[in-house]
Amino acid sequence: MDKNIAIEFDGVGKQYRLGLVGTGSLQHDLNRWWQTAILRKEDPYLKIGEVNDRSKKGTSDYVWALKDISFKVEQGDVVGIIGKNGAGKSTLLKLLSHITAPSVGHIRYRGRIASLLEVGTGFHPEMTARQNIYMNGSIMGMTRHEITLKLDEIVDFAGIERYLDTPVKRFSSGMTVRLGFAVAAFLEPEILVVDEVLAVGDAEFQKKAIGKMKDVSLNGGRTVLFVSHNMAAVRSLCKNGILLSNGQLDYMGTAQDCVDKYLENNISTKEDFNFHDSKRLNNRAYISDFRFVDKNGDFIKEFSFNDKLCFCISIKANESCNITTRIAIFDKNETRIIAIDTQDIVSAYKIDAGKEITLIGELKEPLNLKPGTYSVNLSIRQGADLLDHVKDATSFTIREEDFYGYGRYSISDMPLCLRHFDIQQQKNNI
Repeated sequence: MDKNIAIEFDGVGKQYRLGLVGTGSLQHDLNRWWQTAILRKEDPYLKIGEVNDRSKKGTSDYVWALKDISFKVEQGDVVGIIGKNGAGKSTLLKLLSHITAPSVGHIRYRGRIASLLEVGTGFHPEMTARQNIYMNGSIMGMTRHEITLKLDEIVDFAGIERYLDTPVKRFSSGMTVRLGFAVAAFLEPEILVVDEVLAVGDAEFQKKAIGKMKDVSLNGGRTVLFVSHNMAAVRSLCKNGILLSNGQLDYMGTAQDCVDKYLENNISTKEDFNFHDSKRLNNRAYISDFRFVDKNGDFIKEFSFNDKLCFCISIKANESCNITTRIAIFDKNETRIIAIDTQDIVSAYKIDAGKEITLIGELKEPLNLKPGTYSVNLSIRQGADLLDHVKDATSFTIREEDFYGYGRYSISDMPLCLRHFDIQQQKNNI
């Protein structure tokens, strides 16, 4: 392994058997133990399993929690690992931390590893915080004198001085995480592995923890693997990222690119109306179709930043109803940009039983949205009653353009004189 590489995964896979564990016979169980534990060979009863898509029912009892994972992490790098629940993030960290062994492939690393995977990991509940600190340090190969030199820093960072000689079983989950992170960070491992547990801590501790991870990577030259669903924290802390999907490596690049790809994957990009997230609260009426259209009425999904959005929404009624409609537009961070209510224009639209109507609308003014992908939520009501709600009904894109004729797409890349001119002009107007 190259001297500059801290971690290397080479064709790593982890397979689990669903349901009862075992081969079905004592003879086969003994043979498996002999082949894997004694001869260090591959499991002879390992079968080819299905991809670990937890949302679908499979036909096999074997699934790949991770499959064909290969990547390298350089020393001193901070890598964010992101993906949906069940994508394999925690399994990857457990393999690296030797909590479980890979079914296939090899993992190589250089240096000591400190892991913070779950609340209370590595702590004995009957031992005091002080005793657990010394025990964890000893496991990492540190002498008692070395641990003593770091003890005050650990206690101060964790903020548990009053409870230092109290058994850990009496700690709250937040206090346990504080102590666990402080031990992992201050005992100077070469590789720091942190799972989602930081979310248990309060806002002050999360800020301190992210600052400490930045410090140990920049000034200490240590490698950090950080798993989180907090995309802002991943952007702020990490230089590079790994995106996992159904146990497979979906994308690897800069942290910003990984976050963008992850968020875009969560936005519907289907050309057709997405019925999957429809929540019909009764059978009186429902949304049957929605699409953005151009001036000719043709389907369109891409706009300029100064275009006026034109849309069609179709509603079917099983009973006679007076309907109002809401169209809400969200950015990739799921922040609502605007909500358009038809009740602001007319009181309601009447639909007779068994009929379908199509409403065509156009915004009077452009939204002036920045380039990117946006999702649309839809809902219809009769009075105060919500009849149907569709999350991520469709999506649209605002394309990047040279708005100002300077050959650049981003305002941050524009010449300073132009930005200064805009600010000065606004002050003059005031």
